[in-house]
Amino acid sequence: MADDPLYRPSADTQTTTDQGDYPTEPGSGGELHQRPGADAPRMTTSQGIPIADDQNSLKAGERGPTLLEDFHMREKIFHFDHERIPERVVHARGYGAHGYLEITDPIPELTSAKLLSEKGKKTPAFVRFSTVAGNKGSADLARDVRGFAVKLYSEDGNWDIVGNNIPVFFIQDAIKFPDLIHSVKPEPDRGFPQAQSAHDNFWDFISLMPEAMHMVMWTMSDRAIPRSFRFMEGFGVHTFRFVNDEGKGTFVKFHWKPKLGLQSVVWDEAVTIMGADPDFHRRDLWQAIQNGDFPEWELGVQVFDDDFADSFEFDVLDATKLIPEEQVPVRIIGRLVLDRMVDNFFAETEQVAFCTQNIVPGVDFTNDPLLQGRNFSYLDTQIKRLGGPNFTHIPINAPKCPFHHFQQDGHMAMHAPKGRANYEPNSWQKGGPRAEPVGSYQSLAEPVQGEKRRIRAESFADHYSQARQFYKSQTEVEQTHIANAIVFELSKCETQAIRERIVAHLRNIDEGLAKSVFDGLGLPEMPEPMKPARDPIDLPVSDKLSILKNGPGRFEGRKLGLLVTDGADAALVKGLQDAVAAAGGMVEVVAPKVGGAKLSDGNHLPAQQKVDGGPSALYDAVAVIASKDGAEALAKMHPAGMFASEAYAHAKFIAMSKEAETLFDKAGVTERDEGMTVLTAPDEAKGFVEACGQMRYWARFA
Repeated sequence: MADDPLYRPSADTQTTTDQGDYPTEPGSGGELHQRPGADAPRMTTSQGIPIADDQNSLKAGERGPTLLEDFHMREKIFHFDHERIPERVVHARGYGAHGYLEITDPIPELTSAKLLSEKGKKTPAFVRFSTVAGNKGSADLARDVRGFAVKLYSEDGNWDIVGNNIPVFFIQDAIKFPDLIHSVKPEPDRGFPQAQSAHDNFWDFISLMPEAMHMVMWTMSDRAIPRSFRFMEGFGVHTFRFVNDEGKGTFVKFHWKPKLGLQSVVWDEAVTIMGADPDFHRRDLWQAIQNGDFPEWELGVQVFDDDFADSFEFDVLDATKLIPEEQVPVRIIGRLVLDRMVDNFFAETEQVAFCTQNIVPGVDFTNDPLLQGRNFSYLDTQIKRLGGPNFTHIPINAPKCPFHHFQQDGHMAMHAPKGRANYEPNSWQKGGPRAEPVGSYQSLAEPVQGEKRRIRAESFADHYSQARQFYKSQTEVEQTHIANAIVFELSKCETQAIRERIVAHLRNIDEGLAKSVFDGLGLPEMPEPMKPARDPIDLPVSDKLSILKNGPGRFEGRKLGLLVTDGADAALVKGLQDAVAAAGGMVEVVAPKVGGAKLSDGNHLPAQQKVDGGPSALYDAVAVIASKDGAEALAKMHPAGMFASEAYAHAKFIAMSKEAETLFDKAGVTERDEGMTVLTAPDEAKGFVEACGQMRYWARFA
C-alpha cells in the first residue's frame, strides 16, 4: 500500500495494470521524488522541454505568488482551456437569472469598494448556477459540485465572484486542474461515463492526491445533490483581500446563504428525478421567479487580519481548507435577489463570461496558487469559447458603467472608436483616456520575496484534519449517506487497488467511516492507513457544516405533490391548498390523467402532472386524497404504487385521506408512523404542513 503519494507514475497510462507501491510524499509536503521507471517516458512540454516537476507551479518563495514566467503551467492550462468547442470545458451545464445585490450593512472601514459602501445601495447582478463535470445535455441532479458565479455590474466595473456551493476544492495548485478534470470527464478510450465521478480514472487520481480528501467528504455528502439552486449555499472558495481608502488590507472570504435554508435530496431520489425531469433545477428556478417567489441569498463575509492568519491551524492560502464559522463568524452585509429570467438563453446564460480576474477597487487577490492560476485560465478560455478578445462587447458581459481604453480591432469587434489616438502617451488635445491614480484600482502594497522554486508550501501539508472535522460535524443520517455514496462510487471502479487506497485514506479521517466502506465493498482485508505528510489533528465539531443541523424548519418555497382522484374530498383538498399557501409553499396536482379530476363538490381540479410522469421524488412532501373507488383504481396502477412506496422510502412526510390508505397498503406500506397523517378534517392540514418544515421524517430510516 502506498504512503500518501501525490501522483502515480506509470509505464503506460493506457494499458498499465501496475497498482503497486508509489512514491511517498515527503514530510514537508514540498518537492516530490518520482519513482524511476525504465519504460516511463520523460515528461516534456509540447516543445520537447523536459519537465522536472508537474505538481507545483513556479512561485516567488514558499508562499509567494505564482510567476508569469512559468511556461509549463501556462502551456498546460492554455491547452486544457482550448480542448473543446463551443461549450465550456467545465461548468457547461448552467442556468442563469438577473437580479441585484442590496447592501444592508455597509463596510467602508474595510474596503473602498463603492458597491459595498452605502446602506440600501443596489448593484445589478447576473448569476449562473452550473454543474462541473457534465456536458450541456447532462442532467441537473448528477452528483457534482455546483458552480455559483455572480457578476456584479458596479459603477467601477464588473466584479465576478466565481464560486461554488462547496467552500473548498480538490487541489491546492492550479497546475493540477487539467489533471483533475481529465480524470472526472468521460474516459478517453471509451467516452463514458457522462457527468459522473463513479469510475476508475477519477478515483485513481483522487486516491493519489491526499489533498483532495477534504473535498471528497463534501462531494460524497448531500451537498453534491442539492434539492434546488434556491436551497444551497455559495462560497467564494479562495481567501481574497479587502483594501480600504487608507490602503490597509484585510483578508476576506465570501459566503452566499440561502434565505429559504439548506436542503438536498437523497441519492435514490436524484436517480428518479434525472429520469423524470432532467431539467429539475432549471424548472424550479424558472417557476419560482415566474411565480414572483424571488430567490434570495444573504451576502456574508468572514474578515480576519494577519494575526489570525498566522495563528490559524492551517494556511489561509490553501483552497482545500475553510475557516469554521465558529472561529470567524460570517458578517451579513447584503442580500442577493434574483427577480428576472433571461430573455434569451444563448445570448445571456450561454455567452456570459466570468473571470476571477474581474475585481473592483477595494478588492484584491492573495497568493493562493489555485486562484493565481484561475486568473489566467478564465480569461484564456473565454477568448477561445467566444471567438476572440472582444467577448466583453457582448451585452451580458459588458460593464454598465462608462469604459474607455485603447484596445482595438480583433475578431467580432462591436465598438467603433472615434478619433486619431489609439496609443498612450500621446500629445493630442483629444487624445483619449488617461490613467487616474486617485480613486482607481490599486493593488495592495504587499512585500514579495523568495527563491524561484516549484514547491508546495509546508503549511499546505495537512490533508486530513478538516476532512475529519467535516465528517464528525455531520448527523448520523448524513454520515450514513457519505459512506453509502463512497461505496456506490467505488463499486463502479473495476480496479481493487484503487478501492483499497481510498479506504486507506479514510482511516486517517474516521475509522468508523473506513470500516463502513470496507464492509460495503467486501474487501478481503483492511488496508493499512496511508502515511500522512503531517499527522491529522482533532478539531472541534462545526455545526455549520451540516445541512440537517441548519434545516429551514418551515415549508416556505417548497412543493407538495397532491395526488387526487375523481370523487376526492374537496374540503380536504382545499384545506391542504390553503395550509401550504399560508406556509409560503406550492401545490402541484397529480392525477391518473393529466386532465385532472372531478372532486366531491362537482368542481374540476386541473392537474399539472400525470401520475406516471410525476413521481413523488419531485416533491418535498406528498398527499394522496382519493375516493374509495379512486383509491382502489390507484392501487391497481404501478406508477401510483411507486408514488406511495417511494415517498415512504424517501422519508417524506405523507398525508392521506382515510380512503387512500388502500393505496399504501397495496404498495406494501402497511405500518403508519409519525411522519404519516390520515386527514379526517380540513383544519388538520395545518399541523401536517408545519411538520413538513422538518423536510423528512428521518426516524423512518432508523
